[in-house]
Amino acid sequence: MVAIRLQKWMARCGVGSRRACEQLIRQGRVWVNGQPARLGMCIIPERDQVILNGKPLKPPPAPLYLMLHKPPGYVTTRKDPHAPHTVMELLAGVKTPVFPVGRLDADAEGLLLLTNDGELANRLLHPRYKVAKTYRVWVQGVPSEKTLQQLREGVLLEEGKTAPAAVRLLQRYRHQSLLEITLHEGRKRQIKRMCAAVGHPVQRLVRVAFGPLRLPDDLPPGKWRELTPSERSALLRAAGILSTERSDEPAGIDADPIERR
Repeated sequence: MVAIRLQKWMARCGVGSRRACEQLIRQGRVWVNGQPARLGMCIIPERDQVILNGKPLKPPPAPLYLMLHKPPGYVTTRKDPHAPHTVMELLAGVKTPVFPVGRLDADAEGLLLLTNDGELANRLLHPRYKVAKTYRVWVQGVPSEKTLQQLREGVLLEEGKTAPAAVRLLQRYRHQSLLEITLHEGRKRQIKRMCAAVGHPVQRLVRVAFGPLRLPDDLPPGKWRELTPSERSALLRAAGILSTERSDEPAGIDADPIERR
């Protein structure tokens, strides 16, 4: 039997990302063997009983990885009583509970990854792994080369300067331009704020790639499909996980570097 950190086990059970699981532990909503759980504690799943919100936590289901072509008008969350629509409404036929990896604004479109693999989600979003996300961005006006270089080098926002980004001008029109922007960080509404800061507000935003995944031309808005084996392997490699599924983990106490931050 192998010991594993509690929040990592919860993530594998599909509760959410490891950060979300850590928050549940801090809130006192997780108990282990009749005692309140401690952040960072290890369990042996075959022996220890984990209770979440008063109910036993079930063993992890088989991993599921979905690609959704998100249309505008849907909020990227499991539940939101104030939103007219969430992306979960688009997953007709999906029996296994999944959650979105990261967010797209309600008016944004494009590739959205959903999974029940909390460990993978945590790594894909963690700055350490620098998983790129690429967007097609329609902006007002035509940015000068100086403005494009400013976007590439970083834009000063309220919380600090953004990291360098790859920016290309794909098409210019009379009153509008199409840019391709690739980021390795994920601040809230980052592209919209960057473009607004340099005087070219975003008019439309479509995510076309997430790490090695590309939005397929034959996947219409509002539709989803499972990742192919090659897509799944590429995604696991991008997140620093071997395609053999956790075979890189040492025996005994789990010592994932993300959790030693």
